[in-house]
Amino acid sequence: MRMAMIMCGVFLAATVTGTHAADSYPVKPVRIIVPFPSGAGPDVVSRTISQKLTERWGQQIVVDNRPGAGGNIGVELAAKAAPDGYTLILMSNHFTINPSLFRKVPYDPLRDFAPVTMAAFTPNILVAHPSLPVKSVKDLVRLAKTRPGQLNVSSGGNGSVGHLAVEMFKTAAGVDMVHVPYKGPVAAVTALISGEASLGFLIVAAALPHVKANKLHALAVTGKARSPAAPELPTVAEAGVPGYEIVAWQGVFAPAGTPPEIISKLSADIIAVLGMNEIRQALSRQGLETIGGPAAELGAYIKEDLVKWARVVKQANVHID
Repeated sequence: MRMAMIMCGVFLAATVTGTHAADSYPVKPVRIIVPFPSGAGPDVVSRTISQKLTERWGQQIVVDNRPGAGGNIGVELAAKAAPDGYTLILMSNHFTINPSLFRKVPYDPLRDFAPVTMAAFTPNILVAHPSLPVKSVKDLVRLAKTRPGQLNVSSGGNGSVGHLAVEMFKTAAGVDMVHVPYKGPVAAVTALISGEASLGFLIVAAALPHVKANKLHALAVTGKARSPAAPELPTVAEAGVPGYEIVAWQGVFAPAGTPPEIISKLSADIIAVLGMNEIRQALSRQGLETIGGPAAELGAYIKEDLVKWARVVKQANVHID
């Protein structure tokens, strides 16, 4: 009986301590690691929400760009950080692609991180150079089947989301097209505009200015639903390639072992900021759609995404070391 009372007291003390820690958090600056250079999707999201989080918490938010190795350098740094809520990471698809793409990565997405919330996403737009005689996805599939191995599709590099979007399309549509990797997304877009490449899967913010300037022709968006940024465009799936879906997502994570009370506070506060009209509009101008949702939803999504990309990478036989 005495032991039970002692254990009950310990439990209550721990609960009160955890609750108090969450109530007072944060008491110093919070760092958000972005494992990509300035201007990338995760960087845009981090910097857009950081000011409102600073106002909400009364503590500075420091965005720490740590690019390299397809995001692996920054992710490893975050995985090894103290699990106290003062180091977060804003990650994208590479978080779930790299474990299959690289023969070895210095982290385990499920073991080493605690999901906080999915922040935003953007679909890609399938675009064609105006010289290509296609007006729709069905036109493209028909043309590709009459010209197997002749249509070039640019991307920002081997293993990029743009590259894997190509591989997914080839498999789903049953066509043979040639993937041409460039040194970064800017070079890939330049190749498209010049006509050096015929097709590409570009994020909304990169595609729309050139589509509006008639330098590229938009065929479809790659998400599950039409994009508010280009509602006139059908999805690839509704345009004739059933089951095709790919988006570039940005999610917030903390090192594994971060107290659940702090995870809950982080999730609630970041979701509140994402729900602000000015934040939604700011991200929308970048082609990003805000989400916000419980940590458990992000956790479930990550598990599904790991399986999805493992299948795509295996089918494409792509590896980077």
